[in-house]
Amino acid sequence: MPIYRTTLGGEVFRFSNLAEVMAKATPARSGDALAGLIATSDVERVAAQMVLADLPLKTFLEELLVPYEEDEVTRLIFDTHDAAAFAPVSHMSVGQFRDWLLSDAATPTALKALAPGLMPEMAAAVSKIMRNRDLIAVARKITVVTAFRSTLGLEGRIGSRLQPNHPADDLKGIVASTLDGLSYAVGDAVIGINPATDNIPTAMTLISMLDDLRGRYDIPTQSCVLTHVTNSIEIINRGAPLDLVFQSVAGTEAANEGFGVTLSILKESHDAALSLNRGTMGQNVMYFETGQGSALSADAHHGIDQQTVEARAYAVCRAFDPLIVNTVVGFIGPEYLYDGKEIIRAGLEDVFCGKLLGLPMGCDVCYTNHAEADQNDMDVLMTLLANARAQFLIGVPGADDIMLNYQSLSFHDIAYLRNSLGLKAAPEFEAWLTAMGLVSETGHLLQSDLGAARLLEAAQ
Repeated sequence: MPIYRTTLGGEVFRFSNLAEVMAKATPARSGDALAGLIATSDVERVAAQMVLADLPLKTFLEELLVPYEEDEVTRLIFDTHDAAAFAPVSHMSVGQFRDWLLSDAATPTALKALAPGLMPEMAAAVSKIMRNRDLIAVARKITVVTAFRSTLGLEGRIGSRLQPNHPADDLKGIVASTLDGLSYAVGDAVIGINPATDNIPTAMTLISMLDDLRGRYDIPTQSCVLTHVTNSIEIINRGAPLDLVFQSVAGTEAANEGFGVTLSILKESHDAALSLNRGTMGQNVMYFETGQGSALSADAHHGIDQQTVEARAYAVCRAFDPLIVNTVVGFIGPEYLYDGKEIIRAGLEDVFCGKLLGLPMGCDVCYTNHAEADQNDMDVLMTLLANARAQFLIGVPGADDIMLNYQSLSFHDIAYLRNSLGLKAAPEFEAWLTAMGLVSETGHLLQSDLGAARLLEAAQ
């Protein structure tokens, strides 16, 4: 295995392997410090970034960060790599790849064609030598369109997940939050509930309630109860009206085992959901969540920095053609992303890497109450992500999830982004909102008495 080295300011810096180069080139974050992987100084970080910039992209095909024999995610990444798609950039170094991505040559068409040829580690590597504005500039050029009952990812639009969680899974409370969110034009990506009790009967009750509400008013969206994937398989077998299969995933086999999931289980669930044929505009039936630090928290990171492991999770997602994917960027806590600055950087990295790899990438713009962050930080991140053309963002009542006990975005925040930046909801959902009197013909939120009255009827 080669030793990587460079000289900076008269000092020689040596890195024992590619994983160390990647870790020490990463912008500082508390999780890597906790794992003992972080650069010891800003100078060492720049030295690592210099080494990384000069590495050929082909290096990642030759020096695997997690051994092929030990990890099914590595096997998935390596075995599905599309050499023909990779060919246009295969001669480039990481630094040259950065310059190409920022150039006019990297058109939306070229980026879409390139995605199957990129390994997640390549996307992670180039992100480490990019400024925040670079991540935004490239991500906004990438279009990833998916569909179930609504069509997501179209230019000039941003989707939203309506998250009406309740600490006791109370149906009236969930319906009230759902109606509130719909009145703010939230929910075109999914109406998704995190159940307080993760069991099959509760999930089936919640799924049936959401489907009844959606069907009664012919709302062109999809619902999801974020129960474990094995529960979803059983729920499908029992005949419940399930739209999307949900699962949290990570970037190593061991971390996924901690979630109780394997690639074969995910395939079984994907096939089961497709068999229902419930989509009208498309058949993207999977919803994945990820987050920097999940593999480290499970001691399943193989000595790799948390952002690179996060990018590897996107290979798992990509294999199952999902409707939506989101990083829950600040949810794991300040042990992994300490403050607003780290959360903002991580959110931009994740959406950039996910989109570059061809995923419909969104974000839960969030933080825990013991993090050094506040809603002003979230205002900044959500606005940056809207500029980066994230697929969707998540909204909860009052930006405060009273079941999961963390802070996210509010329904009002989604309305702000759309009204201020001229963005619209998915076209099918937009047409429904207009017919309900909730938005104007130009897509601006109205919250008219007529629309509110029609929604309130659903609570009866």
